[in-house]
Amino acid sequence: MKIATWNVNSLRVRLPQVLNWLGREQPDVLAIQETKITDDAFPVAELAEAGYRSVYSGQKTYNGVAVLSKLDLADPVTDPEGFDDPQRRILAVTVGDYRIVNLYVPNGGEVGSDKYAYKLDWLAKIRNYLSLELERHRRLIVLGDFNIAPEDRDVYDPEAWRERILCSTPEREAFRALLDVGLIDVFRRFEQAEKSYTWWDYRLNAFRRNMGLRIDHILVSASAAEDCLACRIDVEPRKLERPSDHAPMVAEFRA
Repeated sequence: MKIATWNVNSLRVRLPQVLNWLGREQPDVLAIQETKITDDAFPVAELAEAGYRSVYSGQKTYNGVAVLSKLDLADPVTDPEGFDDPQRRILAVTVGDYRIVNLYVPNGGEVGSDKYAYKLDWLAKIRNYLSLELERHRRLIVLGDFNIAPEDRDVYDPEAWRERILCSTPEREAFRALLDVGLIDVFRRFEQAEKSYTWWDYRLNAFRRNMGLRIDHILVSASAAEDCLACRIDVEPRKLERPSDHAPMVAEFRA
């Protein structure tokens, strides 16, 4: 099974790119973030024509998550119990033998800001939720835009980003706390090229200069990790005209 994640930074704008990528890559499942579209406007018909079922949780202008699948989607959850947050950032769904949790973690604004405190609190709550999901589901996949570069090797210039948003010590500790509940960063289970990133700022020709960060991740339970055959970043969509600032990440599992 091929499972992917991609922050598309507006599905309304990027839909042709998403459809082209689905046709080329043929993932079984694609989790997308920052759809920035209300549920009534979600392009269900266009995606169905491409062979994909959809579940989604959106809002106007901001946030929004969705899961597209060639297979049946079951037991969707958008508001975990005890997680009171009106922003549309969470979507859990079962596909085959896998429980998939699609996350769009808050950016955090600036270190020390109210948005930063909200981000850290959000991550603590999601850790508790994922701990329960791990108890309920042997094959768990947690993926999406985490807005955290976990290590210096995930940043093009670690010193320039030292203790800045996306790279601060509390954020990295929060990411490690997610791993500590029993999740594995499968990207690091395979040999990867140096300077492998998933996000590049639109400014300063950052993509052409590979001034990027790896902030999109696929984390899996130990059982799912045993079945993971590959994990990679596909930078091709980032080369397109008017691209998302993120590139898709793809992992392959034994069915």
